[in-house]
Amino acid sequence: MTNGAHPAEYTIRELAERFDVTSRTLRYYEQEGLLSPRRDGAKRLYSKADRARLELILRGKRVGFSLEDIKEMLDVELIGARANRDGLERSIGRFAERIAVLKRQRADIDKAIIELSNGQRWLEDRLNDREPPEDLKRRARAFEALAQARLTQWETGVGE
Repeated sequence: MTNGAHPAEYTIRELAERFDVTSRTLRYYEQEGLLSPRRDGAKRLYSKADRARLELILRGKRVGFSLEDIKEMLDVELIGARANRDGLERSIGRFAERIAVLKRQRADIDKAIIELSNGQRWLEDRLNDREPPEDLKRRARAFEALAQARLTQWETGVGE
């Protein structure tokens, strides 16, 4: 690799390391028709196009698309200008559905954070409530002083 450019081809190990996936994952994507490495004997060599497709596959998985959905969208992309309107509209619809699902999940997460924060505050208040108020502490100290004085009187026999 020179001048920061990407190599023309990648071995399975290089691509797996670059994207932090396993070789098994890459072989599975090949089996599912998502990647098409060139073969040099038993060696798989992935092109820049395979690298780009893998990046799109992983992005799609990260946002929750199934591999079937990803394959169909990649196939529409591969066809490019020849893609039929129906295929593009289906892809747009899938994106819209996924966005709606993610927005609902975000709303659920926001609600869960609020509920957990409220629960944490409630527990902290319970912890703080375990410390008696100052007036009660003052009365307890006065009672202890009175009890100590009476105990001293009792032990010494003074005041009987």
